[in-house]
Amino acid sequence: MRLSHLLGTIVLLAALCGTVSSSQARDTDHYQALKQFSQVLDLIEKNYVQEVNRTDLIHGAIEGMLNSIDPHSTFIDLDKFKMMQEEFQGEFGGIGIQIGVRDKRLTVIAPIEDTPADKAGLRAGDIILEIDGISALDISLEEAVSKIRGPKGKAVELTILHKDSQAPEKVSIVRGTIPLISVKTRELEPGYLHVRLTDFKANTTEDLHRKLAEYTANRELKGIVLDLRNNPGGLLNQAISVTDTFLRDGLIVYTQGRDPKSRKDETASKQSTDVNCPVVVLINSGSASASEIVAGALQDRKRAILIGEKTFGKGSVQTIMPLSDGSAVKLTIALYYTPNGRSIQAEGIDPDLELPFVAATENAEDGVDFRESSLAKHLDNPNGDNQAGNVATDAKDALAKDNQLRVGLSMVKSLPRFMQLTN
Repeated sequence: MRLSHLLGTIVLLAALCGTVSSSQARDTDHYQALKQFSQVLDLIEKNYVQEVNRTDLIHGAIEGMLNSIDPHSTFIDLDKFKMMQEEFQGEFGGIGIQIGVRDKRLTVIAPIEDTPADKAGLRAGDIILEIDGISALDISLEEAVSKIRGPKGKAVELTILHKDSQAPEKVSIVRGTIPLISVKTRELEPGYLHVRLTDFKANTTEDLHRKLAEYTANRELKGIVLDLRNNPGGLLNQAISVTDTFLRDGLIVYTQGRDPKSRKDETASKQSTDVNCPVVVLINSGSASASEIVAGALQDRKRAILIGEKTFGKGSVQTIMPLSDGSAVKLTIALYYTPNGRSIQAEGIDPDLELPFVAATENAEDGVDFRESSLAKHLDNPNGDNQAGNVATDAKDALAKDNQLRVGLSMVKSLPRFMQLTN
């Protein structure tokens, strides 16, 4: 008995020693890592060919550490943090372009509609090789944004490789004031509304509800073509509230972090602003992040038909964590999932109807339906409702030049009643 007790004590002590040793090893590894960082910092400060600023070195180290995790986690210095706040809450000087890092190359996710970048011909998928003659290879996303932005009226020169081109070209773009107009509407036919969301800002849902209320004040809303093409995303809460506009209950999206208990569900609720009509959603490779949340939720909940091309595939959630000096860290903390549990990270959302965009030709109107109402001086309907005359010229032009929009309108007019909110 004494021998067995002795052996048991030895085993217990060995286990405890092993535990302490393991804990000590972790502490030692942590200390060694900090010691190594301190040594490198000291070597640079003492031996680098030019005098360097310690704060800049530390910020650079933090930035490199975050950039090594994923393309969306990054360090945001004080000036860039202010710039980000302006982007979501007010106007800013720039060219109006959303960019990201794809395959280690600075890539245009989408130009913002009616901005200098859009008018200069930049398109989703274009690669930015240089900014003002300086290589954009291995540049951080935040540094690229700060270089491209600037005072209104001052030009920035970008070297662009279009995705369908073999040779790069230089494009000089004069910066402008980029407004925060993220909701645009136009009537395609009486009762059928084209709703274009360019991105998701702090006021997107409010603007959407206001524009819909203005339209329905004196006419019936029969259907919506919700256009999320080249929408690079934005605020998660706005994506949720926009989706809630088309649903009255049930799951919209859920986020899941590293901890299994961190799952957070976002659900729809019945409200006076709910839209009760058939919906078609247009998507393409420039539809990313928040726009994919909207598209995925409406597709899974069978509330809308998706038309166009596969989306970008950014299914991660970032949060901004302010630091004591006024800078911040943008860190990926979770992935988001559609109501059916799909993670679209690096996968994207497939449309229900695959329909590549076909660029308009000079005879684009040849592809549009030609009827009696198209003839000059045609007789109006004696019942008095001349629909052709009620369609705005810009809507006609848009339909003539946009095959996806034409199909979207045709589809939303023929959708069965079960696509409506009430069922």
